[in-house]
Amino acid sequence: MAVTEHPGATPGAIASHLADALRAAIAARGQASLAVSGGKSPIPVFEALRTQDLDWARVTVVLVDERIVPHDHADSNTALVRRHLLQGAAAAARFLPFFGELPAQFNAEVLDTLAADAESRIAELPWPLDVAVLGMGEDAHTASLFPGAAGYARAIATGRRLAWVVPDTAPHARLSFTLSALLAARELLLSIAGDTKVVVYRQAALSRDEALPISLVLHQDQAPLSVWIA
Repeated sequence: MAVTEHPGATPGAIASHLADALRAAIAARGQASLAVSGGKSPIPVFEALRTQDLDWARVTVVLVDERIVPHDHADSNTALVRRHLLQGAAAAARFLPFFGELPAQFNAEVLDTLAADAESRIAELPWPLDVAVLGMGEDAHTASLFPGAAGYARAIATGRRLAWVVPDTAPHARLSFTLSALLAARELLLSIAGDTKVVVYRQAALSRDEALPISLVLHQDQAPLSVWIA
């Protein structure tokens, strides 16, 4: 499937595009689903998106991935979305976090239970996702699909919607939408900023390579993908 690139992207332009997609979904199906990535990079987009004229009460928001930390932790994507996106009129949107209280310790069995519970929590999410907003790290990871991480191989192969991943190059175990769940979306949007990331993106665009997870999103024929390059 062709990739559409938007060079010189601004947070406002991305927010406008997302709002148009959500309005179209609401017009077609009466509701819309939006999956967003965390971290610092999306904050300007969140703050632009929350000011868009949308029927937010018909929008369900979910994270693309979440660090398995308490919701009041500094690294919580749930807290970030609540603070920067679900404000003002956008507070009317329904938000579905992956988990509530967390156990004190984690092992594979506990992570399996968390992932299964998270799947049940998002069962009411309008599916497929109308739009999933992705970022990319300098190691080419997207969502929490970290190359070589524990759980990565399963997360890119399973037909389930969520999987756990424990990266050895970044803090915290994660819950993440799987590759199959992301590619089921009606639309994918990838936002990239910085020369280093653009070089990685260009390399990943050459061929499909599991060592470059974003390439698995670039080289597929299921979901239309737009790439917004700042």
